[in-house]
Amino acid sequence: QVQLVESGGGLVQAGGSLSLSCAASGSIFAINRMRWYRQAPGKQRELVAAITSGGSTYYADSVKGRFTISRDNAKNTVYLQINSLKPEDTAVYYCNAETVRRDYWGQGTQVTVSS
Repeated sequence: QVQLVESGGGLVQAGGSLSLSCAASGSIFAINRMRWYRQAPGKQRELVAAITSGGSTYYADSVKGRFTISRDNAKNTVYLQINSLKPEDTAVYYCNAETVRRDYWGQGTQVTVSS
């Protein structure tokens, strides 16, 4: 079992920045990849960034150059730095942990960007 707890969401003006955190606990040795997804109202959940255990990263085209995913293995925490926020970034952001057996999800953290 893996438990994930996100934090760092909030209300911010367009052009601002936020840093999201995802703290993992439990069977963290089984995690292959960590991902951040987001889901806006009325839309499907979408993958925005991912990082492997080796540190390789992936970004959706819509967030490249603005989002940065990183991890601190000593703290078992993954971060998502979000810069130059846009109103269309408004969504619930979810942390995801991929293991061989299954994926695990956090409860989500709300990011709201005002114009």
